[in-house]
Amino acid sequence: MDRFQAMRIFVRVVEARSFAEAARQLHSSPPAVTRAVAYLEEITGARLLTRTTRSVTLTEPGARYYADCKRLLAALSEAEAAAGGEYAKPSGTLTITAPVLFGQMYVFPILAEFLDLYPEMRGHALLLDRIVNIVDEGIDIAIRIGHMADTSMSAIKVGTVRHVVCGSPDYFARNGRPQVPADLGTHKIIASTGSSIPLDWQFGRDQKINLSVTARLQSNSIAAGRQAAIDGWGLMRLLSYQAAPYVQDGLLDVVLTEYEPEPLPIHIVHPEGRHASAKVRSFIDLAVDRLRADARIN
Repeated sequence: MDRFQAMRIFVRVVEARSFAEAARQLHSSPPAVTRAVAYLEEITGARLLTRTTRSVTLTEPGARYYADCKRLLAALSEAEAAAGGEYAKPSGTLTITAPVLFGQMYVFPILAEFLDLYPEMRGHALLLDRIVNIVDEGIDIAIRIGHMADTSMSAIKVGTVRHVVCGSPDYFARNGRPQVPADLGTHKIIASTGSSIPLDWQFGRDQKINLSVTARLQSNSIAAGRQAAIDGWGLMRLLSYQAAPYVQDGLLDVVLTEYEPEPLPIHIVHPEGRHASAKVRSFIDLAVDRLRADARIN
């Protein structure tokens, strides 16, 4: 059996999450798809997939092998294009994940610009306030805010954001401004659902100031909580980019700036390293240029 063809079949099974669906997409038969995956498991000596009656999921060795297959198949495709006298151009669908508000404010406009530059490309933005497994969910690029835990991914730093405490000028006129973190105990606090009650907030560059704060108003929407702060109901802790447009317009003021913890890095993350496909390389080049030039996150 041709090993590269078996890899293509394996990748399709992973992304379709089904042997039968992969067979349908490949215009093949389910037994042929099963044989291809069995062939790869035999030559690797590892179980690559866990199969149940309802789903197909990657094992840990399978996840690594899937990433390697994607990289090798992309490299093969580009080598074939180069041999024909044409360096591979971005093609297909580019799938990106990012936090919801950051994606709306920064990533989606860059993706739209990218599609204008490459009319044959298609784009899919998956905006979620959770860490997505890039390999398992078939994603090309992720935008991550925070310190990197997964060192197996290629990561390019493009900016930083800060944790800021903010409220409306009207709120501060009625209730005064907190001068030290402990003063927050006398203020009404707004929080997103991702925060627990009580909230554990760290302050200071070394984050040695720990404060337990109770949120009286919570929402699963950062935008809804932010609007309550703009309306003068209470104070909310946001990432600086989430507050920046409203601070600039005078709708929110930031307090306790001298107690802010160290900024958090923003990274563009992808699993393909220096063998990244043309579409990934091209988008990253554009995104790095646009994000590093944005004063609001640098």
